[in-house]
Amino acid sequence: MKVWKTYINEYKTYLRIERGLSENSLTNYLFDINRLVKYLEDNTIDVSPVLIGEETLQQFIYYIAGELNPRSRARIISGLKSFFKYLVFEDYRKDMPMELIEVPKMGRKLPDTLSVNEIDRLIAAIDLSKNDGERNKAMLETLYGCGLRVSELTTLRLSDLYFDEGFIRITGKGSKQRFVPIGNTTQKFIANYVKGIRVHLDIQKGHEDIVFLGRRGKGLTRAMVFTIIKRLAEKTTLQKNISPHTFRHSFATHLLENGADLRSIQLMMGHESITTTEVYMHVDRTFLSQIVNNFHPRK
Repeated sequence: MKVWKTYINEYKTYLRIERGLSENSLTNYLFDINRLVKYLEDNTIDVSPVLIGEETLQQFIYYIAGELNPRSRARIISGLKSFFKYLVFEDYRKDMPMELIEVPKMGRKLPDTLSVNEIDRLIAAIDLSKNDGERNKAMLETLYGCGLRVSELTTLRLSDLYFDEGFIRITGKGSKQRFVPIGNTTQKFIANYVKGIRVHLDIQKGHEDIVFLGRRGKGLTRAMVFTIIKRLAEKTTLQKNISPHTFRHSFATHLLENGADLRSIQLMMGHESITTTEVYMHVDRTFLSQIVNNFHPRK
């Protein structure tokens, strides 16, 4: 399937340069296309991406339907549609073979959240007698205090900290930058780590500007942050399946519950569409009832 590899590589270049996608996003996009290629190879279907038709693609969708849940199928269909739209855009083919293939219907998954008390318990469980304790505390306070994605946390730089102005600069999806407010409490925890622990590390070349570092002086990976949070959840016997993203969800939910407007939350979280932010309107229906009872003239 060498011909597929050629088109996929060109598509990868397009996503990186024209769309500005991160390596992580590129991996996700290409994984689904390569899954289709493997299906074609396993079934000895010799057809190029320029000539493959709707029927073959529909057979592939039927094949994966038995293995994946609706959400995963929807992601694959969306990824394939994007690939074939690119081929049409570049005049490699005239038609869009995925046009009539429908995305499976599914309910909107509500994000998991933590209460303020649960967040306090997790942070209180950090062992501050260890050097990485101060770092972990600063990281979790930053995740929750600024609503960051884990990739935004691990790539945060000292040169992105504008504490005098009360903001940090975040480079989000598609290399888009935004400024996010940072409270005095979170500033204090970052400063304690940077001035008390980080200065004593043997920092590796290329990592001098990264805020959160491992013991060997290199930036942390996403997996390391996941592991830190999972261990804290186990330590506190928290009966929830949490991740770094849970702190981001909690940030948005707690802002909304305390009266923040959706547009402000959208800007702080870096959502391209306010539709993405609107999911938090469904997290706490009790809060919505309180809004009507407190402010509507016919309460």
